[in-house]
Amino acid sequence: MAEERFAGKVVLVTGGAGAIGSAACRRFADEGASIAVVDRDPLRTASFVDALKAAGRNAVGITADIADEAEAERAVAEAVKALGRLDVVFNNAGIAGKVAPVHELSVADWDEIVRINLRGVFLVQRFALRAMIDARIRGAIINMASSMSGWDVLDGGAGYASTKHAILGLTKVAAFDMARYGIRVNAVCPGVIETTLGVPAADREAYRKGIERFANRIPLRRIGQPDDVAAVVAFLASDDARHVTGVGWLIDGGQTMQSWANAPDAEAYPLIR
Repeated sequence: MAEERFAGKVVLVTGGAGAIGSAACRRFADEGASIAVVDRDPLRTASFVDALKAAGRNAVGITADIADEAEAERAVAEAVKALGRLDVVFNNAGIAGKVAPVHELSVADWDEIVRINLRGVFLVQRFALRAMIDARIRGAIINMASSMSGWDVLDGGAGYASTKHAILGLTKVAAFDMARYGIRVNAVCPGVIETTLGVPAADREAYRKGIERFANRIPLRRIGQPDDVAAVVAFLASDDARHVTGVGWLIDGGQTMQSWANAPDAEAYPLIR
């Protein structure tokens, strides 16, 4: 039985029925929290919430497009109404969006990435902070950034990388603004995380081989797992991190330390001893 660091606490997770979101929901639930699973896919949300309840966890599902102001406000309000309070938010929902050279990326594709990845994070954070302040809760927000945010570059990823850079800026300003209320705001910056969501079954073997090849270029020689992210999110949300705010926490196995200059001819580097 996991330590119940979140007994009596309520945690809201956006993108909560996805790979990383669901791992975080399970981690918080295993540590005693009640969970508000917010996701725009109603069937996936309902199925996941049923599974949490079947495991004896207290959870509610909320379907919402968090990039819509009214829906983001409703999602936070429904979570508070159903579960009584709000202590932690993992602002996880986001998309990779269209990958294209910066001069070819359409304005429509740019706007959609910004709408979900940045506007959605801002809106959920805004309404969650208001709820915490009104209830005098010294809560915690964890925003989803990326290892691409200030440490790495993604070919053709102008929209994605720009929004993830912006989330780090938003996180730092929010942390400064909220310190007077005792609310901490941090971000997590995962590298490549293994998940087959969105990968057709016919392509799974090729995906697996690609993952293994990529792992050889990561210093710790492994691909990150959703549970790796969930563990750091839970730490940042807990009292164990009571003196941590305004940071972007890399979870990448050293991925961003690797470069062509380290070992231009190596298939795998550094060598494992």
